[in-house]
Amino acid sequence: MKRRTVLAGLGLAGVGGLAAPAIIRPAMGATVVGVTKTEIKIGHIVPYSGNASSYGVGGRSHSAFFKRVNDMGGVAGRKINFISLDDGYNPAKTVEQARRLVEQEQVAFLFNPLGTPTNTAIHRYMNQRKVPHLFLATSADKWGDYKAFPWTIGYAPSYRTEAQIYGKYIKQQRPNAKAALIYQNDDFGKDYLHGLQDVYGKDFDKTFIKVVTYEASDATVDSQVVTMKDSGAEVLVTGAIPKFSAQVIRKAFDIGWKPLHIMSNVSASIASTITPAGPEKAEGVITSQYLKDPTDPDFKDAPDMKEWREFMAKYLPDGDTTDANYVYAYSVATLMHIVLKQCGEDFSRENIMKQASNVKKVALPLLLPNMTAATTPTDFRPLKQLQLARWKKDTWERFGDIIGA
Repeated sequence: MKRRTVLAGLGLAGVGGLAAPAIIRPAMGATVVGVTKTEIKIGHIVPYSGNASSYGVGGRSHSAFFKRVNDMGGVAGRKINFISLDDGYNPAKTVEQARRLVEQEQVAFLFNPLGTPTNTAIHRYMNQRKVPHLFLATSADKWGDYKAFPWTIGYAPSYRTEAQIYGKYIKQQRPNAKAALIYQNDDFGKDYLHGLQDVYGKDFDKTFIKVVTYEASDATVDSQVVTMKDSGAEVLVTGAIPKFSAQVIRKAFDIGWKPLHIMSNVSASIASTITPAGPEKAEGVITSQYLKDPTDPDFKDAPDMKEWREFMAKYLPDGDTTDANYVYAYSVATLMHIVLKQCGEDFSRENIMKQASNVKKVALPLLLPNMTAATTPTDFRPLKQLQLARWKKDTWERFGDIIGA
């Protein structure tokens, strides 16, 4: 699938095995790739199809967001030509689409490409080609490696940090309980394993008596859920994307297993996970948040939530306003818009990357109260705070303090 409109966004790209450059040097008098006097061309890759297709709403939201930017005059008098391609959450397809965007379409940069395995496939390629690979829609810990990969920058709090927070909560609430872990068998899922190992150290194997994995291409994880229940575990940690998190919730309920269940925040969407699982089957599930949930009554009258609902009503009238993926997309697109405005009239790849790594503290719309985003040339993790939340009846209820990395 290819979605192409004149709008504002960012992107991704192909693969390669060459070492990444250690530093960024300004290009003196170089041609500004992807930019003319009238447009800025931005690339994006997301799964509109396949097991992770629920994330495709991010591409729809970005297209709509940057259409609004263009309706308001664009950026520095330039319209955004936003090109969003489907990779089906298949790394080989991601490589193909990234090369197409960088080498054929010649986009200025890539914005918010989704997925840990998919971005891993193009990570070195983007840095070899010195194309900004910005605000990735994956929280793998490695996206903050500014020394080895100076052209790639993440966005949300890392999965490893998230898992460390879960581990500390489990030790506090169930210090003697036996636990199980299910995670996606790639760098995304392994961050949950490593974060829990950070907290438990040599006691990890004593506490986590059953650890199982699944592949992103699998049809179901029902058998893994049965295996974890049969182990006698009283605590369950799920490091999975929405389709599989929904399956875990539903199967655990159906077989009468009621552990303390803690789930990755990438699966916190009501539309993508809770509704398919069955809201009543998710009762008591715990996750973490850094964004305002659109179903939380505490934020019903918040100015930024009203602004977002007005945006949805005008530009995405058929969008599901219970789907937190739209909230995420709006917030990260706002950060991208801020970076573009910081560029002034210089939209060279070097300056775009410079501005992306020099964002002063900003309270982006739809972040939880008192949370801010910021970057520096030695800190490529814009967001570093989370708050725990528990599913109750028809919404997530936040509890405890905001926790920093």
